[in-house]
Amino acid sequence: MRRPLASLLVAEAVSLAGSHVSSVAVPWLVLTTTGSATRIGTVALAQTLPFVLAGMFGGPLVDRLGARRVAIVSDAASAAVVALVPLLHVLGLLSFGPLVAIVAAAGALGGATNTAKRALLPQAAGDTPMARATALFDGIGRAAILVGLPLGGVLVAAIGPAAVLAIDAASFAAGAAVIAAGVCGPTSVKTGEPGESYLASLAAGFAFLRRDKLFALIVGVLFFTNLADQAYSIVFVPVWVRESGAGPAVLGLLGGVFGLGAVVGSLLYAALATRLPRVPTFAVCFLLAGSPRFFALAATGRLWPVLAIAFGAGLAVAAVNPILMALGYERVPAHLRGRVLGLAVAIGFAGVPLGGLLGGLAVDHAGPRPALLLAGGLYLAVSLVPFTLAQRRIDDRSLVPG
Repeated sequence: MRRPLASLLVAEAVSLAGSHVSSVAVPWLVLTTTGSATRIGTVALAQTLPFVLAGMFGGPLVDRLGARRVAIVSDAASAAVVALVPLLHVLGLLSFGPLVAIVAAAGALGGATNTAKRALLPQAAGDTPMARATALFDGIGRAAILVGLPLGGVLVAAIGPAAVLAIDAASFAAGAAVIAAGVCGPTSVKTGEPGESYLASLAAGFAFLRRDKLFALIVGVLFFTNLADQAYSIVFVPVWVRESGAGPAVLGLLGGVFGLGAVVGSLLYAALATRLPRVPTFAVCFLLAGSPRFFALAATGRLWPVLAIAFGAGLAVAAVNPILMALGYERVPAHLRGRVLGLAVAIGFAGVPLGGLLGGLAVDHAGPRPALLLAGGLYLAVSLVPFTLAQRRIDDRSLVPG
């Protein structure tokens, strides 16, 4: 593996693991200091909304300043911002308002570094096939979830939530240092016309999405699937656990089994990516990764079938994101990657805040089983879209801009 690619993967693994550790620590810190579930939700909103907005509006800066530079500066700034939490806690100055402000700043920086690292991947990959590079990049993210969430719980219990955020800050600093040392190359690329304004640069990203119907269609599909996946994890699974009497430990078990399947699937896909037909692989894996999980919860109260389907869905989903990432790198010109990929991630992620709300309303008004069947049926319908692409004879050679 090339050194720049290895360095980018290491930086992503370290910083993401730290972020998932903090995703356990921050809600627990809010709960233990305020006792308010509403304030936990407020903090979550304060983090996710700036993340989406930074991805949407920060793309022109990534293109103009260079993905490498933005990734380094954003991670370094994240380290400084997150370190304020344990510092203020030690000084006895950490109230709810400053915590919300710190989390919002960290969310915005997270959106910027997420866009920058995705835009940096083709440069770091070099002659590594993009199908393999994207599989490794996505697999690192899934492995970070599998490691970071349980580790976060252990560390919060051992040293307290504020101290855990010091570890998160150190992970961002380490990620910035690894990219600075290991990923060389130009810090900026040519971006449009000389003297182009920020608004014109941003508009160029939206214009590309309007022109490229295939890419826009996939972004729309991701909006829905992210919305449905959020409803599944935040509402449907907890309700199923309560109704089936499985016990709260199953909440973590289901997520862990899905994550384990995704990590194993990422390793398998990274090894086989260059030998698999892309569109059929994507269509089948997308179908298997989504609606079966909803139908399993609706069909049975037994744990083992649900766990088996969750593991299979994890295996299948491992091929989905790498193929979509490779598609993006092939269709989006290098000088537009920050803008277009940032917009794509932001629009796809925008469904997440709605997922829990709509899932809860569906359960309250229709009941758990009808809500699961409705969501699963809609997910199934969306999952059939890639098969229409195959019928239109869209293959690897035609998945590039015309």
